[in-house]
Amino acid sequence: MASFATLAALLVLFIGTSSAQLSPDFYSKTCPHLFPTVRATVESAISKETRMGASLLRLFFHDCFVNGCDGSLLLDDTSSFTGEKTATPNRNSARGFEVIDDIKSAIERVCPGVVSCADVVALAARDSVTILGGTNWNVKLGRRDARTASKSAANNGIPPPTSNLNALVSRFSKLGLSTKDLVALTGAHTIGQARCTNFRARIYNETYNLDSSLAQTRASNCPRRSGSGDNNLAPLDLQSPTSFDNNYFKNLVNKKGLLHSDQQLYNGGSTDSIVRSYNNNPSSFASDFAAAMIKMGDIKPLTGSKGEIRKNCRKRN
Repeated sequence: MASFATLAALLVLFIGTSSAQLSPDFYSKTCPHLFPTVRATVESAISKETRMGASLLRLFFHDCFVNGCDGSLLLDDTSSFTGEKTATPNRNSARGFEVIDDIKSAIERVCPGVVSCADVVALAARDSVTILGGTNWNVKLGRRDARTASKSAANNGIPPPTSNLNALVSRFSKLGLSTKDLVALTGAHTIGQARCTNFRARIYNETYNLDSSLAQTRASNCPRRSGSGDNNLAPLDLQSPTSFDNNYFKNLVNKKGLLHSDQQLYNGGSTDSIVRSYNNNPSSFASDFAAAMIKMGDIKPLTGSKGEIRKNCRKRN
């Protein structure tokens, strides 16, 4: 009986090892100047282009949703290696890689070979939110970088803007994220922009749950004909596109969600009550968003001796 208890204890210890190794103070001794170094570079990037905050936040989402938060998204294609940057959800869409390079270079000057690119992405996401007026949270650190990537997993793992509510709930659930996490994390669309090709079908084909004035406004820079103006941009949140607030949820209640997948969160389904809650209570959104970001950051991290600490985020050592 004693040996069985010992085995059970070891099993519990083994199961909990991965997430237990992530800690907000992981680099407190090995890279004590990490936080201000990252923050200064992110602030500089956002001061040059406010949209960059949303782009850096999105990199974390697109990294974590494909085989875990492992920095695989950052790897460039080579003659013998295919990464994730050319997958449909990332091609002509994921951006900010040069800022990640700048952050990594700055960190390498103060503590070379210590901080992973996966952790750089996590910190840049948090700093982007706080710089744009959003909530703060303690980022758990200690991830290591993948030596592999998967274009097919990126194509299949990131929900497209055409997703219905069931598809969104299902995908988040498979990653251990709840319906509340889904709504809170999608609230990141309070900043950033979308390409015409991603909202064209909604503004021309959906009338039952779309404010007519928004459709008319968006049609002015998104022609009906496919191929024309595909890359023209529009803010995901018309009211305050560069402030991290709860106006995104106000938009949904007023049928002003830009993407089909946005409005699905408030369309007579199971998430309506959560949207109403965040619309009425910005502090509730802020706390739930922070909790969900921490939870998302726990998706299948590489820790211990797995992976590596890349010198250059774009290529394996």
